[in-house]
Amino acid sequence: MYAVIKTGGKQYRVAAGEKIKVEQIPADVDSQITLDQVLLVGEGESVKIGTPVVAGATVTATVLAHGRHDKVKIFKMRRRKHYQKHQGHRQNYTEIRIDGISA
Repeated sequence: MYAVIKTGGKQYRVAAGEKIKVEQIPADVDSQITLDQVLLVGEGESVKIGTPVVAGATVTATVLAHGRHDKVKIFKMRRRKHYQKHQGHRQNYTEIRIDGISA
């Protein structure tokens, strides 16, 4: 069984037992969370598509860790104008393990 969930403005295809990194969620490590924005649930040939979410469908997950992604370097330059700007960014994430999908 798999599902498509929406969290942090992004969509993820998940199945039970998978580990994924999502945008930061304010939850403690080793705590259970419930993701209720389930857009699609599929099992074999049967697929339920929500409008926009599947009614009554939830995904339970466990928070494994919080961290930060690798640094992304930003460099801006205007030629012949003596303008250069260096900048960096590290995005926070939460790593979760999908425990179960209930439709």
